Amino acid sequence: MIEPVVLKGFRDSLPKDEIPKKKIIRKLEDVFTSFGFSPIDTPVLEYTDVLLGKGGGETDKQIFRFKDNGGRDVAMRFDLTVPFARFMAAHHSEVGVPFKRYHISKVWRGENPQKGRYREFIQCDFDIVGADNTLSDVEILSMMHTSFAALGIERYTFHISHRGLFSLFLASIGIEDKSIEVLRTVDKLRKIGEDEVRKLLTEITGDEGKANAVISYITAGDGKDFMATLETLEELSGGKSEPSSRMREIYNVLTQLGIEKSFTFDPSITRGLDYYTGIVYETFLDDLPSIGSVCSGGRYNDLASLYMKEKTPGVGSSIGLDRLLAALEELQSPLLKDTAEADIMIVPQSGKEGEALKTASMLRQRGLNVSMYLIPDAKMKKIYAAAETAKVPYLLTFGESSFTVKNLNTRESMEGEEAINQILKEREN
Repeated sequence: MIEPVVLKGFRDSLPKDEIPKKKIIRKLEDVFTSFGFSPIDTPVLEYTDVLLGKGGGETDKQIFRFKDNGGRDVAMRFDLTVPFARFMAAHHSEVGVPFKRYHISKVWRGENPQKGRYREFIQCDFDIVGADNTLSDVEILSMMHTSFAALGIERYTFHISHRGLFSLFLASIGIEDKSIEVLRTVDKLRKIGEDEVRKLLTEITGDEGKANAVISYITAGDGKDFMATLETLEELSGGKSEPSSRMREIYNVLTQLGIEKSFTFDPSITRGLDYYTGIVYETFLDDLPSIGSVCSGGRYNDLASLYMKEKTPGVGSSIGLDRLLAALEELQSPLLKDTAEADIMIVPQSGKEGEALKTASMLRQRGLNVSMYLIPDAKMKKIYAAAETAKVPYLLTFGESSFTVKNLNTRESMEGEEAINQILKEREN
């Protein structure tokens, strides 16, 4: 017999895992739709040269790459942003710009699995292309804030920075030619610590003083006063500039929206991917910072130029659904408690299957999710076991003239219409 094993970094998803996941996806889709964003999809497989166009560094090493049956060099998408840039080049005239999209699907990376991180995982992306201004930047930030609020998460902080401002700083100390290596090293700060980052920066720049200057920049500010941190970084990067002005405008609009307290200016946020050019951000849960960022992204104004002549600036964000679920589970979020596969289970009798199906149809029309136990006249012990496995709270059985509904938590029984009205009332609350 073949051993039913799953590859390392991959996993099956049982109903108790999938039900909360689908619930979260529906809530996010409702938020995205409320902002006027449209859904798209792209293939799992792309030509490798399409994906490697601007991934950069570690990501290139992590892709699942192989020859297909036609001998073509193909790879599985490692994120949803690069395929989206290819999508825009192919369908630019069909969707028009500015274009606002969301895409919730699986991606694959051959990295070391760890808690909340797998080689196959789901990203929830939302992007705007065709606009490079404060309004589009803030629309994404506002959607992030609205999404987390919709999920019932109370304590979270969006750490934001600006790659352009950091680039000006690197130029001011004469190491702009090493910016990619520096960015990727700084991006490891939370993983390896300040001392190790300083050591690596010294090796990259060949100058301990410049390495210390970078450390001073990425640790500037107290993490509380957004404008004070911005002014410090502005001074370190050579004075007022387009990036610093954009960050000032963004904060002013966030303040007008009354959500500025959820945002902090964190110059250590750089995002390791090469394609970011402007604002960048990561999201941390205040009660569980160790799990890492659960929502990240930024502005990428040059990515689409790899595939098309027209300049198509973009900005977007991505929620890592699997990591977020792991965090919500550890935080014992109420969102994950309801894993019932249905509201009620109907137990049919031989010769009366039609009555059972008719009752199920009636209940579904009234808004209930109904599961039909598919073996008539089964022993109640097996039926109770099935209901418990499916986390179904109510069981409906038929009498001679009506039906009885049993609450499997309290073991109380109610007759006919009274029972259904009670279940509907509970659902409303």
